[in-house]
Amino acid sequence: MEITLDLIKDLRNKTGAGINDCKKALIETDGDIQKAIEILRKKGAATAMKRADKVANEGAIKTKISADKKSAAIVEINCETDFVAKGDNFQKFAEETAEAALNAKSDNVDTILGAKTGEGITVKEALDSIVSAVAEKTELRRAKIVESADGFIADYVHFGSKLGSLVAVKGKLSDASEALAKNLAMQVVAMNPLAIDRSGIGADVIEKEKDIYMTLAKNEGKAENIAERIVLNKVEKFYQDNTLLEQESIKESGRAVQDLIKDYKKSSGEEFDVIEMVRYQLGG
Repeated sequence: MEITLDLIKDLRNKTGAGINDCKKALIETDGDIQKAIEILRKKGAATAMKRADKVANEGAIKTKISADKKSAAIVEINCETDFVAKGDNFQKFAEETAEAALNAKSDNVDTILGAKTGEGITVKEALDSIVSAVAEKTELRRAKIVESADGFIADYVHFGSKLGSLVAVKGKLSDASEALAKNLAMQVVAMNPLAIDRSGIGADVIEKEKDIYMTLAKNEGKAENIAERIVLNKVEKFYQDNTLLEQESIKESGRAVQDLIKDYKKSSGEEFDVIEMVRYQLGG
């Protein structure tokens, strides 16, 4: 069978492999595109094994929210170079992986790798094709599923896909509530809160902070009673800086996130409670 340019292009579009690799695979299979795809996938798996000891600290964070907005997935896909991470094929693979994770309703990496993509192949097969095309170590590093049966989920992925977040809300979905939740997702990415509120920060963390503040105060020669007041003020500031609800809003300077939520509740008469947040940073 004649190996035409159109046939090579078709195989390249389906696999993302290089032109020469596509041509060789088609020659080897006498133009059978399905067998050629299988050969390229096997080559991808072999390439992945060869590069297993390489460091993959570039990549992308992607999110996918269900149609009813009650469940969502966030994934981190790694590769070796920023050049590959910015490529259309890699970005498409990362998006397909997030969708596969959502459909599988699993944050287990092995389960997601076995799940089907929209192309009808498994995530692992798609990953092998990417590896074959770019000759770099590529891997699904982690994933998380977030759900809100009594509300909805908003997401935000920062430009460049190196930071992303999901925020789950208990409350009625509307244009206004979704816009607020979207702003909170941006807040989570920008300010990296440790917890939604004070109850989410462990007592051990606070005790460690108190010990540090007390040591600093004493080293400055502060009296015991003065040092204790300093510690209390420092701990209060720690809570304000590290809990989502008490952080200063990135959208409205001088106002806390919880103030914006109170405004929404008052104007809408609707419930709005943040029940979960997830923040992924590339390599974090």
